Amino acid sequence: MELCTQTIPMDHEVKITRRVGSHHPTVWGDHFFAYANLPGANEGEEKQHEDLKEEVRKMLVMAPSNSLEKLELVNTIQCLGVAYHFEREIEEALSYMCTHYEEYLIGDLHAIALCFRLLGQQGYYVSCADAYKKFIDDQGNFKKELVNDVHGMLSLYEAAQFRVHGEEILDEALNFTNTQLKLILPKLSNIPLAQQVANALKFPSRDGIVRVEARKYISFYQQNQNHNQVLLNFAKLDFNILQRLHKKELSDITRWWKELKIVKTLPYVRDRLAEAYFWSLGINFEPQYSIVRKILTKNIYMLTLIDDTYDIYGTLDELILFTEAIERWNIDASEQLPSYMKIIYCGLLDVYDEIEKDLADENKSLLVNYSIIEMKKVVRAYFQEAKWYYGKTVPKMEQYMKNGISTSAYAQIVATSWLSMRNVATKDAFDWIANEPPILVASSLIGRLINDLVSHEEEQKRGDAPSGVECYMNEYGVTKEEAHIKIRDIIENCWKDLNEEHFKVNGAIIPRVLLMCITNLRRVVDFLYKDEDAYTFSKNNLKDVISRMLIDPII
Repeated sequence: MELCTQTIPMDHEVKITRRVGSHHPTVWGDHFFAYANLPGANEGEEKQHEDLKEEVRKMLVMAPSNSLEKLELVNTIQCLGVAYHFEREIEEALSYMCTHYEEYLIGDLHAIALCFRLLGQQGYYVSCADAYKKFIDDQGNFKKELVNDVHGMLSLYEAAQFRVHGEEILDEALNFTNTQLKLILPKLSNIPLAQQVANALKFPSRDGIVRVEARKYISFYQQNQNHNQVLLNFAKLDFNILQRLHKKELSDITRWWKELKIVKTLPYVRDRLAEAYFWSLGINFEPQYSIVRKILTKNIYMLTLIDDTYDIYGTLDELILFTEAIERWNIDASEQLPSYMKIIYCGLLDVYDEIEKDLADENKSLLVNYSIIEMKKVVRAYFQEAKWYYGKTVPKMEQYMKNGISTSAYAQIVATSWLSMRNVATKDAFDWIANEPPILVASSLIGRLINDLVSHEEEQKRGDAPSGVECYMNEYGVTKEEAHIKIRDIIENCWKDLNEEHFKVNGAIIPRVLLMCITNLRRVVDFLYKDEDAYTFSKNNLKDVISRMLIDPII
């Protein structure tokens, strides 16, 4: 833990010992400035893109409705990251599959499981009671010969991710396929298939960030001798055209970041602008959501500054002042703050002023208050953690998780992502998210707890509020290893809650396009905290991922 001196504006200098995270500086510097004048798609590219898109559309429409060909085509289009061009056609195809699901039960394991998974992703629930009976032996176990069908095993593994409470056959399916695919993987001679299996074991399609997985899958698909060249060409061109748009956006946001001068004035914070843009890109990557990404990136960056201030730097007295200022949400409230907090507070209010200006033409500025309300909830929860730390209090697990719903910032980020979502994000939708629906609670807890599992040791070294791991250990008198196991059980139950709620609310209560923001945010969190706190330690694997997403075009 490093020590730092802060000069308090009084009649004498007061030295305060503070906790500092020793975060590494941004790995990008001014890199993205270079894309300020990057041109978009030229006329030739646009025509080629439209022609290829129409060819793919014809393929999708012409494929027989009840065929494996249709299933495979929908799956490939989704995996290549171009499904957003064919939402109506895919919805029609999957709606037919849902109402004629029994027709697919006569197929092999791959066809049945693929259909089940595609429907689950779309929010359609179909019972698995009869789907997999013919693959079970007399002892109630999956038949051993299934291990010879790698495609079928992989599809069943992916389908089992969408299980809900009470579906023991899918619990068994997940255990069976997870174990067997790990045993099979070293023996696979088919390199593209081996790469797909390895990737799925770490990032099943349920969890994959669309752009990250599309980049990988384009490579897998290209190596497949049976690939469709039209589909491949379209996916590559689409990826590169979107990447240029994303580069330009990040260049514009970098200019805003530069003007903040955060690096010089707040050396204790995680300076993670490109990584914050990665969050927003993971939530909404499509070209029509450019304003959403701009808003979200700045919002997430400000959340990071606030989080670091509450976690490691601010004194309790300073945090009381900052919390009160957030509650007032008025520029006059900044006068009571120490100088370093004024920079954050005024920067935050400036971001929201900008949001209101951006949304004024869409008559959405009144809904900005929902994002502000959620920001206040997050800050209150951060302050609660600070009080636990300074009071040397370890809360009960239930109390910690209740507070963790807000510290995860899920509702705040989702509400902010909805602000520019055309006419679908109504007041009713914002009221729904503000009331903490079960799908949001489950997503928040998954995010909060997987973050705790990978980051709690580092946080405890520097001095921080107790994480879920410490809370569980303290309440139940167990070891760290036992706490990890129990918390993973809690996460698994949250997954089943999430899947059940996804099936309940999809389209019926909340439009699917809004629900996808919740889904995609959960995917980003899962990715960033899979093995480590990649957001904090972004110079490791995340740097390479961002390079593939935002710097290197597909050749």
